[in-house]
Amino acid sequence: MGLTDFFKKQFIDVIHWTEPEDGILAYRYPMQDMEIQNGAQLTVRESQTALFVNEGKAADSFGPGRYTLSTSTLPILTNLQNWDKAFQSPFKSDVYFFSTRQQINQKWGTQQPVTIRDKDFGAIRLRAFGIYSYHVNDVRAFHQKVSGTRDVYRSAELEGQLRNTIIARMADAFAESGIPFLDMAANQTEMAQRIADFLKPSFAEFGLTLDTFLVESLSMPEELQKILDQRISMNIVGDMGKYTQFQVAQSIPIAAANEGGIAGIGAGLGAGMGIAQQMAAGMAGAMNPPQAPPPVNPVAPAAGGAVAGAVAGETKFCVNCGSKIGRAAKFCPECGTAQG
Repeated sequence: MGLTDFFKKQFIDVIHWTEPEDGILAYRYPMQDMEIQNGAQLTVRESQTALFVNEGKAADSFGPGRYTLSTSTLPILTNLQNWDKAFQSPFKSDVYFFSTRQQINQKWGTQQPVTIRDKDFGAIRLRAFGIYSYHVNDVRAFHQKVSGTRDVYRSAELEGQLRNTIIARMADAFAESGIPFLDMAANQTEMAQRIADFLKPSFAEFGLTLDTFLVESLSMPEELQKILDQRISMNIVGDMGKYTQFQVAQSIPIAAANEGGIAGIGAGLGAGMGIAQQMAAGMAGAMNPPQAPPPVNPVAPAAGGAVAGAVAGETKFCVNCGSKIGRAAKFCPECGTAQG
């Protein structure tokens, strides 16, 4: 390399990055053929981390602050480059900046219902949606597993992976919680915390930290929701008799406004009262079964009477009609003929 080529070569004295827009997670500092000057200044702003990568190997990382690049501030890179303590020459290294601020208002939702087993309803299909936030925590893991050597890596490129991870882990959380659907819907904050606990290890594998996770809605498909609404309505109604009376009372003003309406209401009330009375009588009969009639006492025999003779076994026959009468009877009870 000639002297002219040496002076044409560019050296970097200051390295820094400001985010031009939202959603950028990783940015590769433009090096091209430039080399970093020994003693160059590195500025890392709040919500940023810088990572030096030498020949594909992650080296030194820097949090917020201002640094003078030398063998003392680049110990890993110094070891990789086999520099001695008297290092004075420019060097080449890829520099990546990572945004570590929270990526907020990230939306998630179930595109298809998730089937779970419920204590109250059996197997049901649930829909859910909400929001979450996260930030890059481990820049080495994120660089190795996610962003790689890309010049720019945005959160939108990671959204699909995170959303599908959330749905998969959410189904596991529902299944292992054993909480009935009605309790889930009533305690969405607690349910969100359970799901977040399941999600955090999966986020950590990508070098991310899950900061917040919210469940905004839990719902069933429309056909199951109608059945649930009917069940809730029946629980609210309670006493059907009182509910019927309430409905009739509510309908009287409406019927009065129509011709013949009151008559119809009266007929309906009469029929309803008759049915109610029959039901009440039936219930009373079921609760109080009829008692067996007491045995009939035999009639005491009258002195000289027909019955007395019959009971005693002393009988004769009427001289006129031949009817069987008591022996002591003076007249036939059938034809009235005097007996001898």
